[in-house]
Amino acid sequence: MNLKHLLMLLPHGSWHRATGGVPSTHSATWTPKIASTLVGPYTRYMRNIALFAVLGTLAAGVSSQAAEIRLVEEIIAKVNGDIITRGETEKLHHQIEADLRQQNLTGQRLTEALATREKDILRERIDQLLLIHKAKELSINVDPEVSKYLADMQRQFKIADPDKFQQFVRENAGMPFEDYKNDYKNSLLTNRVIRQEVGGRINIPKDDLKKYYEEHKEEFKREEKVYIREILVSTEGKPPAEAALLQKKATDLSVRAKKGEKFPELAQQNSDAVTAQQGGALDAFSKGQLKPELEAKVWDQPRGYVTDPIKVDAGYLILRVEEHTKAGQATFEEVENEVQEKLFMPKMGPAVREYLTKLRQDAFLEIKAGYVDSGAAPNKNTTWSDPAQLKPETVTKAEVANQTRHKKFLWIPIPGTKTQNTKASSSK
Repeated sequence: MNLKHLLMLLPHGSWHRATGGVPSTHSATWTPKIASTLVGPYTRYMRNIALFAVLGTLAAGVSSQAAEIRLVEEIIAKVNGDIITRGETEKLHHQIEADLRQQNLTGQRLTEALATREKDILRERIDQLLLIHKAKELSINVDPEVSKYLADMQRQFKIADPDKFQQFVRENAGMPFEDYKNDYKNSLLTNRVIRQEVGGRINIPKDDLKKYYEEHKEEFKREEKVYIREILVSTEGKPPAEAALLQKKATDLSVRAKKGEKFPELAQQNSDAVTAQQGGALDAFSKGQLKPELEAKVWDQPRGYVTDPIKVDAGYLILRVEEHTKAGQATFEEVENEVQEKLFMPKMGPAVREYLTKLRQDAFLEIKAGYVDSGAAPNKNTTWSDPAQLKPETVTKAEVANQTRHKKFLWIPIPGTKTQNTKASSSK
């Protein structure tokens, strides 16, 4: 702890009185009478003696505990008003390694993949903090989406008790509930900023889309497939007395979907299938891949068609036709969105990187020696400054004497002194 830190431990009024600073308007003990007693060399000398006595006492206490001080966490970067710690980067390192191992990477392949990903860990964390800061600047609010996501999850896993749900999240996510909630919120914020500030400004002319389609027609030859979504109202493990209620629930959901309610939301909130979190979306099916009784219900139906409840072993199934692609060459109109995505993505990556570089240029950013931001902005000074190493500045009497003196527009006498009128009244 240095001198500056010790001074900060003094009471507010004591700091000003001890250092001869401007008296605090918030100090109840500061009065004109006390101010008048702090004038003159003797009082300045005495107050310095008192200050050093206080500092000596504090320093003694600090030095006696010095052996107990240990480094809890190391800050390696400062981003605007936020910090990045070494512990955060180590945690990300372990997450990346776990992800790579799940991809069955081992030995030299694992080492090389880990080295490639590891060099961008600090960059990605800085990216995230800059985007979150920008989201606050743009007043982007995603709290309703976060609440809806958690409520949908709670319904999906059928955990009505909030405390039990939070415990469920802790056990399955491997982190406190608030951290999980905050991570999801941050992902929404960063995605919203990128979509709004970058993606929304990338425009691909329709002529370019058509040109790509004409030059790559082979990519758009189609096999006949049907794309569907599902809602399952399960009867497994339910008592026979509930069968009629479950059938009615399925019928009601089918009617609501036919009337135009969003099928993905109905699936998220009501389906017992594992696809509920994805809005009931299933993989595309070619002819013969679905069970015959199900294929007969959807194969020849138009887009948007919703079935009545279909009785299956697990309960009642409701299907919706999302798309039905015919065999042969797809028309430009059928694949326009797909073409747009093919041309959009190569532009998106560089545009995002350019945007993040600009955010770095405008940000307060310091990085500790030994750590590298692989997305650093050119000519941006990110030199680390350690407050503990800052040295106090001293001012000599000569420097004070040479300072520019400003004209006083109002002269206030010291309380308790008398003034003489050296100027004759104009009335005399």
